[in-house]
Parts: sequence; structure tokens; C-alpha cells
Amino acid sequence: MILPRYHVAASAIPGAGKGLFLDEPVAAGRVLTAPAGIDRTFRHAEIAASPTLSTQWHASARWFEDRYTLSPDWPDECFINHSFAPNGLWHLGFVFALADLPAGTELTVDYRHLLPPGQSEDFADSVTGETITGLPWHESLASTTQALARLLAAPNADRDV
Repeated sequence: MILPRYHVAASAIPGAGKGLFLDEPVAAGRVLTAPAGIDRTFRHAEIAASPTLSTQWHASARWFEDRYTLSPDWPDECFINHSFAPNGLWHLGFVFALADLPAGTELTVDYRHLLPPGQSEDFADSVTGETITGLPWHESLASTTQALARLLAAPNADRDV
């Protein structure tokens, strides 16, 4: 579920197609998206072994350890695009605003946290041209946990809803 008001429109990121844009300002540290409607996760090996599930890799996101969600119906959260310098922090299915974000901001996250370890996207980062490759689970969890702790400890962090 996407918490702030938003719209989907043509992305400002070259080659990205559509993007998800904020219709209202959001303070640093606020939750942008939260898990909703996730009734099942699948192990990596389970998806790879199933002809039906493996056709949905394009709609997968690593949730935790070697567990993935599949969203072939493409909810609007799927329009959050990749950046190595994102404005959103993906952490265990939640996306947090990494800075104060004005209305009109296109949301981005680092896809390396959503991909299987060592798996690369079919496209390169539009800014750097670098390959986007999934991080090991422990590295991903450690780095996003540390980033979230720094974000929420910031003096201006909006902790009240």
C-alpha cells in the first residue's frame, strides 16, 4: 500500500517507462509504502523449479532471506524505479523517505535489495551505466538496517504520525 497521495506517469529516468510520483510532500523518515496483500512468499528454488512461477521472475521482489513475493498483477508500487542514489529506502518490504521529498518527486529505491544475490537486471543503471546486481541477504539487511537507524535518529526525523 502506498501511503502518501501519488500518481503514475512517464518516468524522468531514461528508459524506465512509468514512474511513481508524490502528489504531496513527505518528511524524511516517513513510510512511503508498506506491505499489503502479501499472502505468500516463495523460496528461490521453488520459483526456479516451477514452470508457472518462473515465468513471473520479472514481477518478483526479495522479501527476506531466500523468500520472494510475486506480483504479476503489477500494483502501483511496481512503478518505483531504480537508482544507486535513491530517495527511498527499501527495508523488509517497507519504503522510507530518505530525505524531505517535495510534491512531484519521482520515488526510487536501490533494486539491489530486491534481487536474488548475484542476479542482475536486464538493464543497467541509467546514470552510471553500471549493472544492477542483487546483494547477499545479510549485506542487504545490514546496510538497510544501518541506514534506517541513521535516518530515524536524525534530529528532524518525523516520528509522529
